[in-house]
Amino acid sequence: MANDKLTRKSQEALSEAVQQAAAAGNPNVDGLHLLAALDTPTSGTVYFAKKAIESIHDAELAEFRNRAIGFLWQRHQLLPDFTAAENVAMPLLVRGEDFASALGMARKWLAEVGLENRADHRAGELSGGEQQRVAIARALVTGPSVLLADEPTGDLDEQNAWAVFELLERLHRTHKLTSLIATHNLALAARCDRILALEHGVLRTREAAASASGTLGGEAS
Repeated sequence: MANDKLTRKSQEALSEAVQQAAAAGNPNVDGLHLLAALDTPTSGTVYFAKKAIESIHDAELAEFRNRAIGFLWQRHQLLPDFTAAENVAMPLLVRGEDFASALGMARKWLAEVGLENRADHRAGELSGGEQQRVAIARALVTGPSVLLADEPTGDLDEQNAWAVFELLERLHRTHKLTSLIATHNLALAARCDRILALEHGVLRTREAAASASGTLGGEAS
């Protein structure tokens, strides 16, 4: 992967909602993992706020991920036997906050995503759309400046997919996030500020990618 290209594009994305579309396979995940410091590049450098992530000591990386980055997976990755509030509180408990404070903040974020009345229900009792909204609350409860989302609507039906995406749009605006969303769904991607296509390890604008491949629009396959 041409990580130097990825770095430049990630720096340009500040205050934008950027959709990343890719061909089949999972190169999107590799890129998101690099940006979240979950993986290290084989070449090039990834910068966050003008600081090279590779220069951050191992002991500080967990703190960086907990405070600066919110990660939203395609599958919600909730703990089914814990309540929605307890699931959302987990990143704060990892940070060392006391249980009452963490649970209070979790309830605030569940209200933000429209689930204040489901806070005490176990995650396994919730619908798919509700579970993904809990996952969104968990991703943002720590107050990150960047949201990285890997196919956040991929496991949802069309109605729930649009509802979740509209929620992400609202949270992006109201909390002034930088959002990078990886998807194959270009109908959703069209709602973002920019669309970047990942081809052969290089991020291009949608127009440049279409020109290079001789195709226009449609869903990536």
